[in-house]
Amino acid sequence: MQQDILIKITNREGITHQVQAPTDMNLSIMELIRSFELAPFGTVGHCGGRAMCTSCQCRILNDVPLKKRNEKEEALLLETISLESNIRLGCQIPITENLEGLEIELVPLS
Repeated sequence: MQQDILIKITNREGITHQVQAPTDMNLSIMELIRSFELAPFGTVGHCGGRAMCTSCQCRILNDVPLKKRNEKEEALLLETISLESNIRLGCQIPITENLEGLEIELVPLS
């Protein structure tokens, strides 16, 4: 049975929000951030979730199992200034029950 899970998201102003994320709507972390308006309108998800921009970069703060980066995400992140291994594109992280307790922070826009 699918259920909502708790995810902590720290926005670019340093404010942490605890949100209940549905696992039965096929949403990504980027879509969750947009739906809860945790970033100013138009600053997250410029490409609509196609891994073509880096506006939804987030830093993973805890050890929660995530699916591996695909080639497209890996290539795009290699082009960014930060090469931290815990940086991911929120649009490439589907919300599943495995993400219960995930803690992330949005990477500041450069």
